[in-house]
Amino acid sequence: MFSIRDSMRQMGYLFVDHRASPGLTPEQARMNGYDPRLTAEGQLYEADTMTCAHCKAVVVKNLARTRERAHCRPCNHYICDACAYEAAQPDYIHKPHIAKVIEALEQSPIDVVPPLTLGSSK
Repeated sequence: MFSIRDSMRQMGYLFVDHRASPGLTPEQARMNGYDPRLTAEGQLYEADTMTCAHCKAVVVKNLARTRERAHCRPCNHYICDACAYEAAQPDYIHKPHIAKVIEALEQSPIDVVPPLTLGSSK
C-alpha cells in the first residue's frame, strides 16, 4: 500500500528567485513550463516537485491538475506521465531504474577504470 511516508521520499522543492535579476522572458517561461507572470523580473517562484521512480525525471507539480497522478504498483511510487504511458502498453516489462542503469553499464563498450587514490606512487 502506498503511504505518505513513501511519497515524501520522492518529493522535492523548486525555488527560483528573480528578485535581483531580469527574470525570464514570457517565451522562455512557457518553454520551460512556468507561468510567465511568476518568473518575470522581481518575482519569486516556488513549487513542489516529484521524482519519477522509473526515469528519475523531476516533475514540477501542477496544482490545477484534475486527473490522478500515475502510480506504479510494483515500485510503490509515483511515475511521470511518459512512463505511465509506457507502463500501459501490452508488451511492457517492468524494470526498476537501478536495473536499467546496471544493464546500460554492462552493455557499455567503455572499460571502467578505477579512480586513482591519493598518495599512490603509480
